[in-house]
Amino acid sequence: MPHSTPITQILGVLPARWASTRFPGKPLHIIARKPLIQHVWERCQQCTQLDALVVATDDARIFDAVIAFGGQAVMTSPHHPTGTDRLAEAVRFAPNATHIINIQGDEPLIDPLLIDELADAITGDPSLDMVTAANPLDPSDPAVTDPNVVKVVTALDGRALYFSRSPLPFFRHAVAGLPVLRHKGIYAYRRAFLERFVTWPPSPLELAESLEQLRALENGASIRVLLTADSSPGVDTPEQAREVERILNHL
Repeated sequence: MPHSTPITQILGVLPARWASTRFPGKPLHIIARKPLIQHVWERCQQCTQLDALVVATDDARIFDAVIAFGGQAVMTSPHHPTGTDRLAEAVRFAPNATHIINIQGDEPLIDPLLIDELADAITGDPSLDMVTAANPLDPSDPAVTDPNVVKVVTALDGRALYFSRSPLPFFRHAVAGLPVLRHKGIYAYRRAFLERFVTWPPSPLELAESLEQLRALENGASIRVLLTADSSPGVDTPEQAREVERILNHL
């Protein structure tokens, strides 16, 4: 996957852990004849802006499966408190990486173009520490009040103001053209910022909402939110896995 700027090395990382409260062993769950993590890997292989791609895992079964389908993987500690800490350890195996994209290992329908857009945004604006994405929701969508769906509000220039599990914003008055934005759990980082981020202790709002991106905001980081039409579902439960399989079989 060539990149036009040799001094910029963009590394895509797919965190994949075995332990999951709702879906243990999820990365190796077979969907449409392949492990879930393989579907995500193959989507990422369609990107044009990634110089390298790796799965970061804490489990030998996932590591072996990735190697078996021809992917790259690194073993990381099983004791990381957050996915970002796992990401930071994986980056140590890539000393030439200047920018890192954290791609959720449970989104087998992620749009490769969105990943490339994040790569372009983080490399093109030196003032940014992080870039993420969000897609609009209809205000009547049940996801607006679902605490498992993270929402985000942005400033007029597209930078994140706040993330929350609560409805955000709260519409006391209707405002034409103001969408509700569902946050997608994909992030691009400058390496120096990522390494600084994991040295900070968990912050008060992060602990209250259980959202580690709030730690970045509380410490003054600048996070751009790209608007996308990509509303591809993740896989958090066996029921969602069956729905994604139907979509993949149709495609």
